[in-house]
Amino acid sequence: MIINNHWLTSAQKTPSPNCDHRGDKHDISLIVIHCISLPEGQFGTPFIEQLFTNQLDALAHPGFSEICQLHVSSHIVIDRNGLITQYVPFNKRAWHAGKSEYKGREKCNDFSIGIELEGTDCSPYSEIQYVQLASLIQCLMQTYPKLSLNNITGHSDIAPQRKTDPGKYFDWKKLSQLLKAIN
Repeated sequence: MIINNHWLTSAQKTPSPNCDHRGDKHDISLIVIHCISLPEGQFGTPFIEQLFTNQLDALAHPGFSEICQLHVSSHIVIDRNGLITQYVPFNKRAWHAGKSEYKGREKCNDFSIGIELEGTDCSPYSEIQYVQLASLIQCLMQTYPKLSLNNITGHSDIAPQRKTDPGKYFDWKKLSQLLKAIN
């Protein structure tokens, strides 16, 4: 994997308007892992892209009326088959973390990269998602020197009162082993 001008060259690119400039463009020091599926538990739908590009139709599913007006995004989505789509360049602030805190620092969007895995917090992720995630993290750490293995966390860890993802089925040990094998 290669990052050129803050875009992953091998990723599908679908720019999201839901981003802005970071306060300190050099402070990219945290990776936040999330999960998403729309509708919940359904994979391979066009709805994640529609949500991140403000095109989600409230009438497409009963649960969408509650979320279609949200302006959210993530830098990356890794689908169940390992396809990577990038929505926000890494030097910009994606709107993925919401009210959050990591090691005493608030507003994690300011200094983090958000990675969504297509899935739910109550089911296992695919093997290829872990492989792609580990490769992506390695590439990010080579490109952004403030990133490290010590600063990778789940959404549930930075917003424990609000979020549960990536969930109990996310295998942190497997990710760690894959990252060590790459180094």
